[in-house]
Amino acid sequence: MVDAALIQQCADRALKPAIVETFVERAGSQDPIAVTVRSGSRVVLVPKPATPDEALALIRQHVGRNVVRVGITQYPAGLGVVEAGELQPDLVDACANLRMGTALFAKVFRIVTKWYGNPTEKEVLPQVFDDAIIAWQTGYFEGTAVFQAPDPTE
Repeated sequence: MVDAALIQQCADRALKPAIVETFVERAGSQDPIAVTVRSGSRVVLVPKPATPDEALALIRQHVGRNVVRVGITQYPAGLGVVEAGELQPDLVDACANLRMGTALFAKVFRIVTKWYGNPTEKEVLPQVFDDAIIAWQTGYFEGTAVFQAPDPTE
């Protein structure tokens, strides 16, 4: 469970605290230096980093070759990065990771919500949220690369 004070201080204001908490529970990690590496549909076993520096070294080793997810939001590490040297220590800082991850998840949630026709019925919202979680985990929703797609509000 993510600390309520951390959510209040760091999470994107576009998401309610309960949504942030559920998002991290379902798609994230409790460990701010957690690194998950995937190659296609396979999980690549990597040593668990003990320090933020070890986590960054592990990320740099795999980014560009594999899908690398980092921190409490399991943020996509290679997003917008051309070269591994451009990776910032923010990825493994709990507050910065929560800020970046929830801002990006809010965009993904808006993309999914728009596809559903911006529903307001409470019965539909759990399905929208489930699809947004899947889109976050896979990077795609209905054939759209959600991380690169334009924000529907812009």
